[in-house]
Amino acid sequence: MSSKMIFGIGMTAGVLAMGAVVMTYIGGPLLAEDARIPVLEKAPEAPQGKVEKSQREWHKLLTEQQFAILRLSKTEPAGGTLYQDYLNHGPGYYYCAGCKTELFSSNERYLFDTGWPSFFAPSKEANVGTRPDDKFGTIRTEVFCSICGGHLGHVFQGEGYSTPTNLRYCINGAALLFFPTEDARESASSGESE
Repeated sequence: MSSKMIFGIGMTAGVLAMGAVVMTYIGGPLLAEDARIPVLEKAPEAPQGKVEKSQREWHKLLTEQQFAILRLSKTEPAGGTLYQDYLNHGPGYYYCAGCKTELFSSNERYLFDTGWPSFFAPSKEANVGTRPDDKFGTIRTEVFCSICGGHLGHVFQGEGYSTPTNLRYCINGAALLFFPTEDARESASSGESE
């Protein structure tokens, strides 16, 4: 592994092999062992128009892990505590950690052992964009927040998962905020499991 400074952030870069795809992931101090997807107390108001900030402004607003993923297009390791946290979420909505735009909901979520939060479609299609990503010698499709431009992950087609769209939006947990619906809050407060 090698370390380098990017915008004043100490970052350890490594390589994770996933079949024919090789990706960089963040490690070291950016990944707390007890990292969780932040839970919102109330649904945030949707941003009015595009959200544009300088890298310095984003760095002040986001945690180091959120900044590395949303602004520098890094990827968290598969199967970490963020993914384990995601597996335990009940009904609710997922928002961009950068601009608090609604991206996905538990209605589009599916729980296969992929190692990252996975969805078969966005809940608000206009808020999620895609573009070709040819980093690492292979062509993939990057997924980003259409409102702030933050990197979310990648979308894959035709992997054999039984989803209505034949798509898997593979999303970094650190790029997300979670707002549980009233049903999830009621069952969590009464101690019932979903």
